[in-house]
Amino acid sequence: MTEISVGWFEIPVTDMDRAIVFYQKIFDCKLQKIDLGEFQLSRFPGDGGGSLVYHKDFYQPSDLAGPLIYFSSDDVSIGLAKVEAAGGTVQIPKKMISPEFGYMGVFLDSEGNRIALHSKE
Repeated sequence: MTEISVGWFEIPVTDMDRAIVFYQKIFDCKLQKIDLGEFQLSRFPGDGGGSLVYHKDFYQPSDLAGPLIYFSSDDVSIGLAKVEAAGGTVQIPKKMISPEFGYMGVFLDSEGNRIALHSKE
């Protein structure tokens, strides 16, 4: 069977600066904004590929429609504890998926996107 991995993901935003502040608080990381005129992006650090993206005509945040992105973390509860102070809303507090698969939690980000966290602990 062929293995499939994520090559790149994009999280739509309506206010890039606000979204950068939100994700920097949640993940304690630094995002760098790249302005390409009508199109803006801010890449997440690390080995994986993905960014926040803004374009007024082509990207709209979504709370229910579309894919759900899971970010890996050491402990789901750490990220979820920062969500409300950063301007988001926790939708599903930390809960066990199963002993084998670990834990998950879901939040709405500052832009209205539904995003998930996953951890083994």
